[in-house]
Amino acid sequence: MKGERREEQEKEEKRTQKTTTLDEKTLMKKLESILGGVESVEGVETDDKGEVLMHAIAQDYKTGEVLMLAHMNKEALRLTLQTGKAHYWSRSRRKIWRKGETSGNEQIVKDILIDCDGDAILLKVEQKGGACHTGYRSCFYRRLNGEIVSEKVFDPAEKYGKQRKESVK
Repeated sequence: MKGERREEQEKEEKRTQKTTTLDEKTLMKKLESILGGVESVEGVETDDKGEVLMHAIAQDYKTGEVLMLAHMNKEALRLTLQTGKAHYWSRSRRKIWRKGETSGNEQIVKDILIDCDGDAILLKVEQKGGACHTGYRSCFYRRLNGEIVSEKVFDPAEKYGKQRKESVK
């Protein structure tokens, strides 16, 4: 019974697992097909250098739970496709970062979808640890009135060496 369950889990993982290494030519073709007309879409956000930024939603690939919202530029998307691990563009730090590079709470990408306008990306991920830098599994852990609706899954002080500020109080 346990062997059958394990075998079924392995089949499911293989079915949902995407190739994480692509040759450069294939990678660039994928990027161009995904981002082909993004520059011309009205309302697409750009940084102060005019670089196209796309909203990137990270969602748990098994449960559908929304984990976080971030931004990606073309290079972050390229690195994500190439490595199979989520990379984002930090608007405040003005650099690309790999989710989990400091905390170890990485996101293994299982699938990538793009919206109808070509200006937002949905990453279906396997989340290792919490997605939120404040210690919660999801960045969406409280209601508008401030009520906490989730529990912390890690201590930010242990992961980052100091308590990080929450973005919104």
